[in-house]
Amino acid sequence: MGSMSLMHWLIVGVLVILLFGGSRFSNMMGDVAKGIKQFKKGMAEDDEEKPAPTRIEGKPAPTPDASFQTEAERTREER
Repeated sequence: MGSMSLMHWLIVGVLVILLFGGSRFSNMMGDVAKGIKQFKKGMAEDDEEKPAPTRIEGKPAPTPDASFQTEAERTREER
């Protein structure tokens, strides 16, 4: 008893069409469809236009001198 049957929904639909009229109802549905199309178009435009990542230029790392030794190399030479 608490749920709406198919017959109830049909009666509600007929009343809505009678209240709003056929042309007004179709215009509202057309506006809803246009809104959905605009939303999809906007989402597609966001996906297509991705800016190229910017490249950050930095200084090259200094090359180590031949006299530079790490702690591990010094201990090997001492043995």
